[in-house]
Amino acid sequence: MNVVRWGMIGCGSVAERKSGPAFYKAPGSALVAVMGRRPEAVSDYAARHGIARTCTDVDTLINDPQVDAVYIATPPDSHHGYALKVAAAGKHCCVEKPMSLSGAQSREMHQAFADAGLHLFVSYYRRSLPRFQQVRQWLAQGRIGDVRHLSWTLTKAPSPKDLDGSDNWRTDPAIAGGGYFADLASHGFDLFQYLLGDIVEVAGFTARQAGLYAAEDAVSASWRFASGALGMGGWNFVADGREDRVEMIGSQGRIRFSVFDEHPVELCADEHLSLSIANHEHIQWHHVMGMNAHIRGEARHPALAQEALKTDWVMDQILNRR
Repeated sequence: MNVVRWGMIGCGSVAERKSGPAFYKAPGSALVAVMGRRPEAVSDYAARHGIARTCTDVDTLINDPQVDAVYIATPPDSHHGYALKVAAAGKHCCVEKPMSLSGAQSREMHQAFADAGLHLFVSYYRRSLPRFQQVRQWLAQGRIGDVRHLSWTLTKAPSPKDLDGSDNWRTDPAIAGGGYFADLASHGFDLFQYLLGDIVEVAGFTARQAGLYAAEDAVSASWRFASGALGMGGWNFVADGREDRVEMIGSQGRIRFSVFDEHPVELCADEHLSLSIANHEHIQWHHVMGMNAHIRGEARHPALAQEALKTDWVMDQILNRR
């Protein structure tokens, strides 16, 4: 399979710049069809991005014989049903993160693809970003010795949409599986397990401090990695402003970075390094390249569903999801 031909379900904001263009610009990749429920929206997207075929029916796209793999770029409440359809059609799949509304749904998705001998990826693309590959390299080289502790603080102020009560799927637990914590913290927990290994114990507290929407707006949690390193985090989405700060404390030094912001990655050990490593214009570029290489049997991609299940378990524990 020299060129992997992708079909995309959904053409919203994530597909506009972060992911969609990577599927048709990356070497060995093609975006041959896109599906959207609103005819005018999907036609507009296809015209602007040069996509040959459009449809408004998900089964039409999934069963298109010219599509080898399907990218599900929709909110989490649809991931489970759509992914099972893709597995039944005998095609590889990538779902946006979070993988689904709960670990139970995600396990069923993973099993369906495993039984069919197909690949299921999840868009935890931070595993593939050069900035975090640098962090991983420092850890592998033992630059900070044994990792003892990790802390993450993520805050933001309420958006105008939050304040005026506008529809927002990210703060509707029935659609997102939680609030901003489910949407954003999942990226961090997946990245931390990629860098430091599995989380084996976790506990947390949630609150609705401002009561602007149905989902939690404040979360605190602590956890333990299988290595014995400990972790703690605080997330508040009704705070005074934005902060995104991670610190790994080791026996011989520290590493600092942000999960979402493009602040420099810092090594504070036998020497001090501060490296500015910009993300690609299309942030899922490396993720897409990795999936295509995995499908062609050239390399193993790190963002497989079996890894994403670990993050779903962590989120389930903190949010008390069943």
